[in-house]
Amino acid sequence: MAEISFDDFLAVDIRAGTITRAEPFPEARKPALRLWVDFGEEIGEKKSSAQITEHYEPEALIGRQVMAVVNFPPRQIGPVMSEVLVLGVYDADGAVVLLGLDRPVPDGGRMC
Repeated sequence: MAEISFDDFLAVDIRAGTITRAEPFPEARKPALRLWVDFGEEIGEKKSSAQITEHYEPEALIGRQVMAVVNFPPRQIGPVMSEVLVLGVYDADGAVVLLGLDRPVPDGGRMC
């Protein structure tokens, strides 16, 4: 993997946000959920599509804080415009596990 500079790292804007709404996304090619994530006053609420159906039910995600890249260009995924990339890691079986926080932080807080 190529090394990057600290300035390259700073160019990726990763923020904390709270999931306010989650629902199945049956139109997606792979099983996915549609998420609405609140990043506070500065950024507001953004939509995302996430392939996290193996470990998460929509109703259990409401109120959960996640980390997401907020400065990628929006991407059309079926009928949904995904505005942020919610971050996760593949488990041993290839299912996505969301990155989380061990304590609550203000929505919109930037990863440092």
